[in-house]
Amino acid sequence: MRRGLKILAFVLLALLGLSMVWEPYFTTRQVPPLAPAKPYDARIVRDEFGVPHIYGHTDADTAYGLAFAHAEDDFTTLQDVFAMTRGRLGVLRGFKGSLVDYAGHLIGARTTAENVYPQMPEDVRAMIDGYAAGLNRYAASHPDEVKLDNLFPVSGEDVVAGFVLRAPFFFGLDDVIGALVEGKELPHGTATPMPATPIGDDPAMNGSNAFAIAPKRMADGKTWLISNAHQPYEGDVAWYEAVVHSDQGLDMAGATFPGAPFIFLGHNRNLGWTNTVNKPDLIDVYRLKLNDAGDKYRLDDKWVPLQSKRVWLRLKWGWFTIPIPRTIYRSVHGPVIINKNGAFAIRYAGIDRAQMIEQYYRITKAQNWDQWIKAMDLAGIASTNFIYADKTGRIAYIYNALFPPRQPGFDYTKIVPGDTTKSLWSGSLSLVWMPKIVDPASGFVTNANNTPFMAAGPGSELDRKRFSPYLGIEQQVTNRTIRAIELLSADQSITPEELLKIKFDTAYTRDPRYFPKQWFDRLLAADMGDEADLVAAQKLLRTWDFTSDGKGGADTLADALMRAANRTNYRGDPLPDPRVELRKSVDLLMKFYGRLDVPLLEMQRLRRGKVDLPMDGGTDTLRATTSWDKEVLADDGHGRVKHGDSFIMLINWDKTGKVNSRSIVPYGAATNRPESPHYTDQMQMFVDRKFKPVHFERADLIANAKRAYRIKP
Repeated sequence: MRRGLKILAFVLLALLGLSMVWEPYFTTRQVPPLAPAKPYDARIVRDEFGVPHIYGHTDADTAYGLAFAHAEDDFTTLQDVFAMTRGRLGVLRGFKGSLVDYAGHLIGARTTAENVYPQMPEDVRAMIDGYAAGLNRYAASHPDEVKLDNLFPVSGEDVVAGFVLRAPFFFGLDDVIGALVEGKELPHGTATPMPATPIGDDPAMNGSNAFAIAPKRMADGKTWLISNAHQPYEGDVAWYEAVVHSDQGLDMAGATFPGAPFIFLGHNRNLGWTNTVNKPDLIDVYRLKLNDAGDKYRLDDKWVPLQSKRVWLRLKWGWFTIPIPRTIYRSVHGPVIINKNGAFAIRYAGIDRAQMIEQYYRITKAQNWDQWIKAMDLAGIASTNFIYADKTGRIAYIYNALFPPRQPGFDYTKIVPGDTTKSLWSGSLSLVWMPKIVDPASGFVTNANNTPFMAAGPGSELDRKRFSPYLGIEQQVTNRTIRAIELLSADQSITPEELLKIKFDTAYTRDPRYFPKQWFDRLLAADMGDEADLVAAQKLLRTWDFTSDGKGGADTLADALMRAANRTNYRGDPLPDPRVELRKSVDLLMKFYGRLDVPLLEMQRLRRGKVDLPMDGGTDTLRATTSWDKEVLADDGHGRVKHGDSFIMLINWDKTGKVNSRSIVPYGAATNRPESPHYTDQMQMFVDRKFKPVHFERADLIANAKRAYRIKP
């Protein structure tokens, strides 16, 4: 959670000096039962860019190999993820990690995993167990790299707990928890406008682009899918590229997150999909009426016991770990937080469930539209947009969300009365309720974290009047959305080169209906009084060409200001005070550079190790680049790009149905191994907007293989 849980700090001070203990003392009972050893067998082939291609007889073999290969490239992050699933992230990351541990205890991630894991289909459990076994195999063979005692062996339940904990963060549960713990007013009712914790501390950093273009709109007659999901370049949800093949029919190229046993987005031979974060209101908060003793709550004229449980958070303090006691409460509604304003219960989409694991696995196995859409109807993935394309030329957009079946008569955008079961809902609405566009007349679908009512261009959009306000569908648009619609609608025969220019567009819209132009006009119209530096900045802004291509002297200042407006737009807030924001930006530029007309390519850098490259793009442009803020400026004033365009995959099917794909990542395949030649080997290509081949087919891979090896227990 990005908001601090202040009460933990007071408890910490109270316990400091009284409860310092060695961390292993508190972890000897944390190891879950390990699945019986199985004869997994995976073959890993590394191509010229170090990307792992995993082959196995069974799907579980590929999960085993994927875990091992990922550990070879970034064992550090994988350990962080599994420390989180055990409620031990505070041991590695201190106070901020303990906040995530608190959230895990509060929502009962471990309890849910223990309950649902035994009930999962056998083939799903086999994948999960195979992945855990692959991590254990790596840990056992590299004990010097293990940084936390008693973390291994991990189990299938640990994998499930990771999904249960992280999934609701993507639609903002962490924001609600943080606000309630601190006793703050919830923003815009109970719905948080944009998730933050798994993606970045600043919601203005969040974003993704996706495009699917039908053959009739492409000059080459091919079906095109562009996957461009934005994530941090490093950390728990940084993309990891891989290709997997099994004799059981699992063939996927794409990217995944640390801790996941399969590919999250990408393609097989017949179809592909990508995702963008959406922002439905999937969280409801209920006000409870407690008795004087505080151990019961009123529900339908009865007093019902309030469940309580004591948990221990473990916080790193030098060489020691400090145990911090917390009491976790729960009602029939869900987790309960008691603050100075009262007692509040939280209910959210997918609560106490983990069916998202089966759904992701099933869609990776789908070989045609019917199989894929059947998997999408499993109602497991709580929220995310899906953009789909296949070899038949079909394209589609689904605003996927587990919409709560909310009851009429209550305003769920505000805190809901919790003393009646009439306001309580369970389960979720089915796929038929989700906004979707299939094969639109426009010949394209796109999404850039915007309302589903702007996805396919004029004449092909959904009618928002058809969808109930109880669904909580967002209405916001982003600059990236507007530019994508403008550019795609203007070209009736798009060449591949033109499609890439659209994807890498660095411009902001000049349409006066939307926030970029409205904000810029406010900046130019604001009275700067007698503050000479602000007057000079305003004069410089008048020369700006509405792009972040790095060719104008106003780009750096303008993009800093666009980030401020983008932040409030994401939250659904009014535009900020132009004079206040201009002062902040001017002060930062003058502090580091002593001038206002700083070239964007001088300030904005893609840096890693000894590589330091100029980077174009803006905060909310289709060439998404986040580097401007005091938090990311280095001592020399340079902004290190840390989020935005990350894993990009270009996929197309020709007229015969043959698939071809190319991809690129910001750094390299070895995501956390500085000694590897693949630590930075894609950086120049990434900056130059170039792509590498994926080598999806075996014959192509053999011609480009650099290393092959076999992993067995």
